[in-house]
Amino acid sequence: MTTTARGLADLLALAGRDLGRTPWREITQDRVDTFADATDDHQWIHTDPARAASGPFGGTIAHGYLTLSLVIPMFGELLAVDGVRMSVNYGLDKVRFPSPVPVGAKVRLAGRVAEVTPTADDGVQMVLDFTVELAGSDKPACVARAVYRHYA
Repeated sequence: MTTTARGLADLLALAGRDLGRTPWREITQDRVDTFADATDDHQWIHTDPARAASGPFGGTIAHGYLTLSLVIPMFGELLAVDGVRMSVNYGLDKVRFPSPVPVGAKVRLAGRVAEVTPTADDGVQMVLDFTVELAGSDKPACVARAVYRHYA
């Protein structure tokens, strides 16, 4: 279920809140290949199923940065922000990829608002803890601390 924040006061009130989890989404070879084309990263563990079958993961895996990039659309499923003039992705404080994502696996995003603080320029800064969960695994595919800014 999507949480909707209407303005800066609603965003400030989200500090410490668990935003829940998104539905699962499957990672397909087509998505991995498209990402490889977009980033010019055609390493065989991502794009060559025949070679990857005898590699360390037993098949192709998603790029770590592909997994990270999915945070953006999945985050939009957790939080909608209305009543602000502009929202920007301000950056990442920390990112780790504890487990590879095999092609055919399913991932989902869990999000928690770590903190929300006013900024000097009529906005708020949100720090969010994200975990990209991997179906059937105790280890996450990605953990990240992201920073967003929203302006009135």
